[in-house]
Amino acid sequence: MSKRVFIHVLTTLAACLVIGATAALADAVGGTERGPVTNLPMPRYVSLKAGKANVRRGPSLTHRIDWVLTRRDMPLQITAEHGHWRRVQDRDGAGGWVHYSLLSGMRTVIVEEDMLSIRARPESGAPQVALLELGVVARLDECRPAWCRLISGRYKGWAQKSALWGVGAEELRD
Repeated sequence: MSKRVFIHVLTTLAACLVIGATAALADAVGGTERGPVTNLPMPRYVSLKAGKANVRRGPSLTHRIDWVLTRRDMPLQITAEHGHWRRVQDRDGAGGWVHYSLLSGMRTVIVEEDMLSIRARPESGAPQVALLELGVVARLDECRPAWCRLISGRYKGWAQKSALWGVGAEELRD
């Protein structure tokens, strides 16, 4: 192993240890963890800006590509930060490192219930606006404790938060 590769491995290991220690400290004191680069809450949701993104084993171009994301606007959860790289995870728990320029702060969700009823108001008895199939990606608008307003194609309406992936259970949005 060359000296350069050895130093890179040590640097990556040290970054992982710092990230792990920060998470443990945040859990111990009951505070919200913040990203060391952006100071934004961790974990948090974003969406894929690009139509194609390489997901790497580590936070640099020298790391192997494990898989490729190809669904623009797909929601992802950021679980770690290192320089210009973000460790992301999809709804199935698969993850890796993606360059931050391929991610967007625009919020989207994936429908996790087949034929999810979208309603005119955030009430179970409100008129149905549309039905969304399992796996549909919709834009996230407003969220209340149990309901979120979605935009999908030409449809806008409210869906139960529990049927969506890409929004926190306690998350509220205006």
